[in-house]
Amino acid sequence: MPAATVDPTAIMPAAHRRGLFALLVSIFFSWGGFFLVIPLVSVHYVDQLGWTAASIGFALAVRQLIQQGLGAFFGSLSDRIGPKPLIASGMLVRAAGFAGMAFADTYPVLLGSLILAAIGGSFFDSPKAAAIAALTAPAERQRFYALSGVVAGVGTTLGTQAGAFLIRADFAAVCLTGAACYVIIFVAIALLLPPVRSATVDIGSARGLKMALTDWTFLAFLLLQAGYWFAWVQFALTMTLAAISVAGSDSAVAWIYGVNSVITLSLGYLLPRYMERWQTPLAMLASGTVLIALGLGAVSLTAGVAGILACAAIYSLGSVLATPAQQTVTAYLADPAARGSYFGVASLSLAIGGGAGNYLGGVLYDAGQHHNLPALPWLTFLAVGLASAAGLWLLRARFSESREPETGHATVTAAAQQS
Repeated sequence: MPAATVDPTAIMPAAHRRGLFALLVSIFFSWGGFFLVIPLVSVHYVDQLGWTAASIGFALAVRQLIQQGLGAFFGSLSDRIGPKPLIASGMLVRAAGFAGMAFADTYPVLLGSLILAAIGGSFFDSPKAAAIAALTAPAERQRFYALSGVVAGVGTTLGTQAGAFLIRADFAAVCLTGAACYVIIFVAIALLLPPVRSATVDIGSARGLKMALTDWTFLAFLLLQAGYWFAWVQFALTMTLAAISVAGSDSAVAWIYGVNSVITLSLGYLLPRYMERWQTPLAMLASGTVLIALGLGAVSLTAGVAGILACAAIYSLGSVLATPAQQTVTAYLADPAARGSYFGVASLSLAIGGGAGNYLGGVLYDAGQHHNLPALPWLTFLAVGLASAAGLWLLRARFSESREPETGHATVTAAAQQS
């Protein structure tokens, strides 16, 4: 065991509570800072400066691919040195990237700033997920994820509203405020998060990655989940652009995020708690993905503000179900002996699905506008989301989401033992 880390079971209850509180603080400010800035990238550069949606979609896709593509490395590194130093340093790098965007008046500067922000995100994404899994017991994990979804919703609400207010003055003010959020997280992590271990034993980074990359049930889940991420990222890109187009005002960004936040805050904890009586986490993820797909597909049928807000509501209901469920399934499937490595490899699903969603979302949106095929992107998102949901539903027959008390690892069962 590295000297710099301690086993979660050896942490005193007070330090344990402080650690979970620090992680909730990081969730609040990271979602607030992220959604303060990222949705307004397309607004500022496409709507205000006249750049193409495809060019911004490409830049956002590069950010996504780099951030999640490096996740496997930093996830496995957290198994060796612990999550805390990686989370803390990543927050400062992300802050520098967002601050750089305040001065990005050319495409290379914008791309470079997004890449720096992505590298910061790769530092903390997988280690933070591993730290949450290490500090929560299996029985309480989905409830913590649901609670974190509500906290993220509050952060998203305040972030988008602050962004809508600040962009009236200057896009630089938006970026600098977003950067400040990550500095606050750095302080909270440095002061409150104990030096917890993300892995139960020190098996080495290479062996941890090999375990994750040869776990075929886990990899099948990640492949299918890529379709979920493809659809999920559209809210911050194409649905934002559609809302502005329908409403004729940049304020529409705040409107759709307001709908998203109201649903997340009112149902983000209660709805998953209620649905877990009837559905396993994997089934809940499939159901949520269906709703996300339907919310995006319905944009093709609407031409008014009320319609786009209804689409945002359907999408948001799906997200409320799917987000804690996908985190829970990932944690269930991650072997405790290599949690960081598993969460790092899991980030590749977001890298592939989210990266493709950002780039192709922008391309499809431009193609629909230029070739008088406005339904093209939305029907494509619908098809991808439904295909992903169908695959996830069929995957239920491959494993049981029960856990072995000795290891905490998900038990792979025969096809007859359906969840």
